[in-house]
Amino acid sequence: MNKRQLGQSGLYVSEMGLGCMSLGTDEKKAASILAEALDSGINYFDTADLYDFGVNEEIIGKVLKPHRSNLILATKAGNRWNEEKTSWSWDPSKAYIKQAVKDSLRRLQTDYIDLYQLHGGTLDDPIDETIEAFEELKQEGLIREYGISSIRPNVIHEYVHRSGIVSNMMQYSLLDRRPEEWFSLTKKHHVSIIARGPLAKGLLSEKMLAKASDKVREEGYLDYSYEELEHLFSSIKEAFKERSMNEIAIQYVLSSEAVAAVIPGASSPEQLRENAQAINSKPLSEEEVNLLRSLAKTSIYETHRI
Repeated sequence: MNKRQLGQSGLYVSEMGLGCMSLGTDEKKAASILAEALDSGINYFDTADLYDFGVNEEIIGKVLKPHRSNLILATKAGNRWNEEKTSWSWDPSKAYIKQAVKDSLRRLQTDYIDLYQLHGGTLDDPIDETIEAFEELKQEGLIREYGISSIRPNVIHEYVHRSGIVSNMMQYSLLDRRPEEWFSLTKKHHVSIIARGPLAKGLLSEKMLAKASDKVREEGYLDYSYEELEHLFSSIKEAFKERSMNEIAIQYVLSSEAVAAVIPGASSPEQLRENAQAINSKPLSEEEVNLLRSLAKTSIYETHRI
C-alpha cells in the first residue's frame, strides 16, 4: 500500500489507516481485524484513550507488539472519564496530558507514541499550555509528533499558526466537503489532513441507502435530504459504471494532496478487505474528480469561526 508523509515529519503512513474505535472489546475478533490490516499493508493504527475506557489501547498494544517497529501508532488525549465511568469531561491541561500519555504508553506496551493528538479543543482552552505539553513530550522522546483532531475552524487556525502540529483529523467525505475550505491553509503550514468517516457511516459503501438509519431516512444527512441522497447516488452510479461506491468515496478523499490518509473503521476482516481493495484501485482522474465536485454539495462550517 502506498504511503504519504505527515506534514514535513519523518512519519509516513499508509494511505489507509485503521480507525480502531469500532474494534470492540472481544480480543479474538479484534485480533482478526488487526491481522487483516497488517496483511493489507496498513502501517497506521489510530486509537484514543477514550475508547472502551482504555481497553481499545490495551488490545492494540498486545496484538501489535510483535510488529511495533514497523508501525505508526496514533492515539489521543483530552477527554477524561469520571470515576464512575459514566461520562467524561474535557481537560486539555498540561498536567493531565502528561499523565495521560504515560497511561497510554503502558496500555499500548510501547516506549513512544508516533502521533499523539489532542482529542478536540476550544478557544477557551489554555492553548499555550497545551502546546507546551506536547512539545515537552517530543523533547522527552515519549512522542514523535503531535496533531489535533478538530473540525472547529477557530481551533484549527490557532494550532496551525501557533504550534508544531503535523496533522489534523477531520470528518471528510464526498457528502461532507466542509474541510476543503481549509486545505490551502493547512497545506501552506505543512499540516496534513487525516480523513475520518470517508464512507459517511456506510452511505458511500456499496450498500448505500440500505445502510441509512431511520434518522437519515427522516432527516437526511448533513445538508442532504433523503431524496437528494437518492438523486446523488443515482447520478454517481450512472456516471461511474465501472467503479464501486467504496472506490469512488475513498479515491475522492485521497485525490487531494492535503490528505495524508483515510481511516475508515472496520467491524470485520471482510469489511477491511473491501476498503483495502478500494484504496488499491485506480486513482480518479482530474475529470472524474471535477465531475464528483459538480454533483456533490460544497458546504462550510457555520459555527466556531471566530
